[in-house]
Amino acid sequence: MNILLTGATGFLGRQLVKALVDMVGVNVTAAVRRSTNCLPSRTFEAGGLGAETDWSQALLEQNVVVHAAARAHIMRDEVAEPLAEYRTVNVAGSENLARQAAAAGVKRFIYISSVKVLGESTSGETAFNELTAADPEDAYGQSKYEAEEVLKKIASETGMELVIIRPPLVYGPGVKANFLSLLKLCQLSLPLPFGLVNNRRSMVYLDNLVDFTIQCIDHPNAANQTFLVSDGQDLSLSNLIRIIRKAMNKPAWLLPVPVSLFKLVGKLTGKMALVDRLIGDFQVDSSKAQQLLGWTPPYTVEQGIVETVKDFMNRKN
Repeated sequence: MNILLTGATGFLGRQLVKALVDMVGVNVTAAVRRSTNCLPSRTFEAGGLGAETDWSQALLEQNVVVHAAARAHIMRDEVAEPLAEYRTVNVAGSENLARQAAAAGVKRFIYISSVKVLGESTSGETAFNELTAADPEDAYGQSKYEAEEVLKKIASETGMELVIIRPPLVYGPGVKANFLSLLKLCQLSLPLPFGLVNNRRSMVYLDNLVDFTIQCIDHPNAANQTFLVSDGQDLSLSNLIRIIRKAMNKPAWLLPVPVSLFKLVGKLTGKMALVDRLIGDFQVDSSKAQQLLGWTPPYTVEQGIVETVKDFMNRKN
């Protein structure tokens, strides 16, 4: 089987390349922006992901495309028109690749989307599932949703199979952004005021997401399906900190500050969105992946966090 993987130097892509290269009977072509020698597979220098990118050489004799490349979510985007920037890459770029893939005879197109197409919170609501109506709240989520719709149209017109995977927060060795900030916070020898934060948030460990993506490459039941995927064990912020600090060989050291105080501070400072990411719920129901594909996460949350912390500590030293 021949597979083209985009985003091969990204957080997910690097780990996915390693796993695919080790599979018997699989030939991987890793699409990269510019030439690199750091990947264990054949590479294709795409130059970028846009409406004009020529994928013809990369798509020769490919059976499956795993499209993980994207303009990533940026918390404080400083460009003048963020949605336009996201659309250029995430929508137009994805459409261009998919149309060329269908024309080249690719059988299946796997799109790594985001659960952000469904919204930012499940506080007071049921967990997101595949039937939840799309309700993106930022430019990134909107662009991923628009890309999904374009890809569905192409699949319907051409017969190319489409699989959409919507992960929540992905963590693992090399993680950045908010999870990295939490790791740095947990490393400090200071008490943290989150002892009474008993929210529920879904995440997915990097190697669990890699395993599920590989499952979708040739599973017959995955064709033309959308999946939400997670570790299957939702954590409160307080429990997450306990697990992280245990992996760091530190006491939990959590202070019982009332959640109402966080909400008050959020209202007074105009930062309720930030507060909700700390104390609010964000749950996804990944039971469809388990029932339809027979998939179970190969790693527990504890195993994933131990590996993430180990990598973080090694990088610090």
